[in-house]
Amino acid sequence: MAGFDPDAAAAIGSGIFGLDTTRDEARVVLVPVPFAATVSYGGGAENGPEAILRASHQVDLYDWHFGRIYEEGIHMLPADPAIAAAHGPAREAVQSAVDADAVVRQVDAAGELVNASLAASVAPLLDEGRIVGVIGGDHSIPFAAIAAVAEREPIGILHIDAHADLRDAYEGFRWSHASIMHNVLANCPGVERLVQVGIRDYSEGELQAIHASEGRVVTHFDAEWHRRRFAGETFDQLLAEVFEALPERVWVSCDIDGLDPSLCPNTGTPVPGGLQFAEVVHMLAQLAASGRRIVGFDLVEVSPGQDEWDANVGARLLYKMCGAALRSGRS
Repeated sequence: MAGFDPDAAAAIGSGIFGLDTTRDEARVVLVPVPFAATVSYGGGAENGPEAILRASHQVDLYDWHFGRIYEEGIHMLPADPAIAAAHGPAREAVQSAVDADAVVRQVDAAGELVNASLAASVAPLLDEGRIVGVIGGDHSIPFAAIAAVAEREPIGILHIDAHADLRDAYEGFRWSHASIMHNVLANCPGVERLVQVGIRDYSEGELQAIHASEGRVVTHFDAEWHRRRFAGETFDQLLAEVFEALPERVWVSCDIDGLDPSLCPNTGTPVPGGLQFAEVVHMLAQLAASGRRIVGFDLVEVSPGQDEWDANVGARLLYKMCGAALRSGRS
């Protein structure tokens, strides 16, 4: 990064956060996945990676929590054009619903394509010891990255979301955004524990799945956290329980709708309540300081809307996630 001025405005055409770091120089490599075929309410998350890239050029690089993280290198790969090409027809098929069986086959095939593409992108990065971040897209997309990490060593997942995402083939789609954690638990034995935070919208079947998991799923419901905080408990006391349930190696999976919807009004399925930006950042900073190692992460369901406010929030949260991953495991 010789000659790079971190205080200067981002150059036109520069990389994520205005950095000129190459893939081979970067410790964190971001993989964009512009796919959101199964979203069941609002749309637009397929535009998240590109919108976050644009908004990232407005992020100042010195960070209060994590310092000069840009010096360790962050690079964003180009999106696989095959994924973008698959999104449009799959989304149109979902919206048309002319032949339900044919639609399911087409969308599931597109999901398999996304998984194969992401697996091919992630494997060499992990072999080289890089930290992988996945940018969606809807919440179906990080499956292959989580599976690849969990195949190497056991991990836990810190799942920040408004939804439990434990449905089996929601609306008939195996690779649904609402089924990501069901798919992970069913197919990734290396995921030892799923710890969920911010959950406030879930089905009775999902609640039964949590209870039947015999402790593999630990869910912190938003309503319960508010009840305990109203009774005088601190946020750090609640976080201590979250971290206690996590193993040494952690994947952070963040659906932007885990935050208060004023921070992400255009996300696909916004739900009242949720975490404030400062609370999520504090959670990440405390996780990084806990001695656990963040082995990878995803940020999904960022839908820019017309004013790109969601992308602005998403870009700033992404920088914090990069910082937490880079600073984690050092105590």
